[in-house]
Order: sequence, then C-alpha cells, then structure tokens
Amino acid sequence: MKFGGTSVADAARLKRAAGRIVAKREQGFRVVAVLSARGKETDRLIADALEVSPVPDPREMDMLLSTGERVSCALCAMAINDLGHRAISLTGSQAGIVTDTSHTKARILEVRADRIRSALDEDSIVLVAGFQGVSTAKDVTTLGRGGSDTTAVALAAAIGADECEIYTDVPGVFSADPRIVPDARKLDVVSFDEMLEMAASGAGVLQLRSVEYARTHGVRIHCRSSFDDSEGTRVASEDARRDQDMENPLITAVTHSRGEARVTLIGLPDSPGIAGRVTTALAASNVNIDMIIQNEPRSAGALAELSFTVPQDDVAAAQAALAPIASELGIEVDTDDAMGKVSIVGAGMKSHPGVAAKVFTVLGEHEINIEMISTSPIRISCVVPGDKVADAVKALHSAFELQGADTIRPEQPFGEFS
Repeated sequence: MKFGGTSVADAARLKRAAGRIVAKREQGFRVVAVLSARGKETDRLIADALEVSPVPDPREMDMLLSTGERVSCALCAMAINDLGHRAISLTGSQAGIVTDTSHTKARILEVRADRIRSALDEDSIVLVAGFQGVSTAKDVTTLGRGGSDTTAVALAAAIGADECEIYTDVPGVFSADPRIVPDARKLDVVSFDEMLEMAASGAGVLQLRSVEYARTHGVRIHCRSSFDDSEGTRVASEDARRDQDMENPLITAVTHSRGEARVTLIGLPDSPGIAGRVTTALAASNVNIDMIIQNEPRSAGALAELSFTVPQDDVAAAQAALAPIASELGIEVDTDDAMGKVSIVGAGMKSHPGVAAKVFTVLGEHEINIEMISTSPIRISCVVPGDKVADAVKALHSAFELQGADTIRPEQPFGEFS
C-alpha cells in the first residue's frame, strides 16, 4: 500500500491512512506501506534550500529531501500502534533499497528486503519511507519527483506481494485531466504499455519509472482513492486488459504536459557524429530527451538545426552540458519554455489507420499550430503553443468521443505530482 502526500497531509488524513492499513492487516494480509512526505512538505524543503543556496549541492539536497517521508512514516507508526497493532518504520536504506549514485533522480539497482521479511514474520506492519534509498557509495539518494510510487512497486516485486495499491487523491486514471475536461471517463483497466505512454506524456497519477518497473517485474498495480473504498484503475498486462474490454478501444486517453521546454541548436555542421556528441553530452548530465527533429541543409556545406524537448527543470543542466560543444563549434543554443505537448494514447491505434490524420485535422480546425510531432505504435504526440494546450486536449477528447459517466469532482486536485 502506498499513500501519497495529500493522503497523509494532516493528522486526520494520516490517521485515516493508518486505519486503512490496519483494516488490511485485520483481513489477514501481511502489509507493507510506503508513505510520501506530507502535503507540500517536499516543496517547502526545496524552498528552504533555495533560501540558503541558489544552486544547492545535490548530495545535501538528497539528505534534506529524504526527511519528509521519514516524518510521515514515524507518525503513521505511532497512529497504528495506538490502534493496537505493532508497526515499525524504516528509512529507504534500512529497507534495503540500493540505488546508483545519481543524486536527486537515482535509479533502484536492487532491493535487499531481509529486514522487511523478518518484521513481517514477527507480525509487524512495515512502513517504509518512499522516494529514497542508499547508493552504492553509501550516500542517501532520492528517486525523483513521484519516486514513492517506484519505491512501492520495487518493494512489491521484492517480497512477492499480491498487488501494489497506490492510494492517491483521485479515484483512478482518467481519459483526460478532469480539470480541463470535466466529463473525462475513469478507466477500469489500462495496459502497462498504455500507462507507460500516458505517464511519459504528462499523466501525473503514476510515475513513469514505477510503471516501467511494474511491467518488467510483473507487479499488478491498483491505483485508487484514499478518500473512499471504490474500485480504481488496474494496470495490467495487455492480455488482462483485452479480457476485460474484449477489444482494445481505438483511443484510451488524451494526455498533456506543460512542463517541457524546446532546445534548438542553430548552425550545426552537417557532418557525421555531431548528433551523437550532443546527445552523449546530455546523457552524461542525466538530461532526458523526448522529441528530436533535425532540419537538414538544402545544399552541401550549409549548416543544420537540431531541436529537441527536455523537462523544464533540466534546461539549465542542458545548457551547461552543451556549452563546451557550442563554444567549440560556434553554434547558438536557443531555448523556449512557452510550449506544451498534447498526446493521444491507445493500443487500438496499431490496427486502425487514419488516426494521425484525424489528430492533425482536428487541431487544424481549431487553429492550433503543430510545431513538433513524435509517434510510437500506440501514441501520437504534438508540441503546440503553451496557451493552446487546454484547447487541444478538449478538441481531441471530444473528437475521439472519450467522455463518460464516471467523472471527478472539479474541486479535487488531479494527481499527486502532476
């Protein structure tokens, strides 16, 4: 069981989470729960760091940010003990979560869950601080925004859990962000591949890496609300999804992102190996690239342009990584964060032609200019002006008739880390 920040934001909600954990134990299950930092605690800690340093040291940032989840676990353990059950809280390192050495967005290498198994054998409920681990260099590390999801899935895989329940502030995964599309439909089941594409293209309900980990290790995820007992959305294999829906729908969801920026390299020499140098430099700085477009010169000896998208938070790192290459080759690095991305996702696209044509036509009819395009067998993504993102989501959601009866209250937030 994993509880997000809004699910433990205050004493009442934390006690409610403790009650749900105890209820599972009293049903006969052995329970491991992962908790996020309470409410906006992580944001507050980041603000504290920026007050004392404009560019905080990544190692010390991990030491600071890891405290929020530890507070949640200790308080929840106290509440569970008061309910008559024995609970033990563990840090990420105590739980055996070993990561690489990439501070602020480390990757889990292995989970040594012996201490968790021993505590379960002693009839204890185990609470693990999410979002963190210990590196191979024995430093505290954090897993990046939304990393508690990955903690939960990794622990579920390590101990062979029946299911990994992700308790969040929404009833499940929707066909679009209900803040933009009020009649968005709650999805009962999505495949791992669909959820991967949705998470990568902006859906904030589950962290991308947690879904990757679940698919690799065969962990069943149930994303559901912390505030009621209704069924949420299950993330399952494509076979299980097909068994429920009989046939994959054409389009499952429309997702969007406003958290990306476009970087354009102007004046690149048109010679072999240049793109490799650029992407290698970015990879060395742990900058993730999404879409890439290169404009080939029309004549021999002319210069090329290379454009790609990165998370807005990585723009400074990208500029720093590219500075030596730009200086050496005399190229210009231009950035633009006044942009957004809208995507459609659906396993049914693989067997239905004309989907791309419909997407481009619909956006054209609404006078939304497409600046970049990226596709996969089950996704089409378009970079559009940032102020047109909501219009694009509404237009595509309506055009593919995704609306349904299951709606979310407009006043609710959407996604723990969206």
